[in-house]
Amino acid sequence: MNCEKLSLTAWLNGVQLLNLGLREATRKNAETSKKKRQTRLSPGEKKDRKRMAMVATVYTVRANPRSPESIMNSEKKADNVVKFRPPIRNKRVWASVERDGETVIEEAFDEALKRDPERKRQWVVVVDGHPHQLKMIERVARRKQVKTSIVMDFIHVLEYLWKAAHCLHDKGDKSIEKWVEQQALKILHGQSGWVARGIKQSATKRKLKNREAVDKCAGYLQKNRDRLCYDKALRSGFPIASGVIEGACRHLINDRLDITGARWSLQGAEAILKLRSINSSGDWDEYWSYHHSCSKKRNYGELVVNRGASS
Repeated sequence: MNCEKLSLTAWLNGVQLLNLGLREATRKNAETSKKKRQTRLSPGEKKDRKRMAMVATVYTVRANPRSPESIMNSEKKADNVVKFRPPIRNKRVWASVERDGETVIEEAFDEALKRDPERKRQWVVVVDGHPHQLKMIERVARRKQVKTSIVMDFIHVLEYLWKAAHCLHDKGDKSIEKWVEQQALKILHGQSGWVARGIKQSATKRKLKNREAVDKCAGYLQKNRDRLCYDKALRSGFPIASGVIEGACRHLINDRLDITGARWSLQGAEAILKLRSINSSGDWDEYWSYHHSCSKKRNYGELVVNRGASS
């Protein structure tokens, strides 16, 4: 098997649109909601003003086996040698707020198939655990007859752990960071089930009244335990975090579409996403040349063709 991995990531990110560009259910909520203020939206009102955009990336990277301790920076080396991660290569990004998410994911799979038509490489899909997104990825993988390894983003796991830690520890407790590190190491060693049971038992013994964050963390770990096999993923050299797709979301959406006060039409937001995706994928020069040729043909028609033939 090729030592290089094909990594696919898919993410959801909200874009604030005008009411006409919202999906039907969201648009109805926006139209029926009563504004508390005249000059700006209040907290809680913004959720009915956004439409989710699907962002996907495909890139190639060499296998990078590591240990759980190296992930948590708990390995103390006597020397000053720093191990650098293998750089990613041939990254391409897709983003769309107009098309459905499954279409965007399918385009990413098609790109990966162009790179690996014989399916000899190891395919790794990094996701954040959104149930609907997982179903779409699994459907597309079955249609394309591709075997993939799905890995949950470890950063999301850490966020759940921190929220549970704040429930189980007093405010300002200095041991909270050490507790999170210990639980994270257990999860990285493939013991997510043990961690889920442990934090639930701890909350029960302490008779916590507000234990919602603990139960959510335990439920997340138990529900996704088949995708939290980080011990195997690290030995195989798989990526376990979503830095590539997070960077793509920030550049494609947050830095442009999410500027203060912006409200986009559906067509305008889609056009900006396409242009920024082309530029991020390194295809701008080729696209711009094609755009110019199409523009000349559209405006001048046969005159351009005849002129080129005579010259």
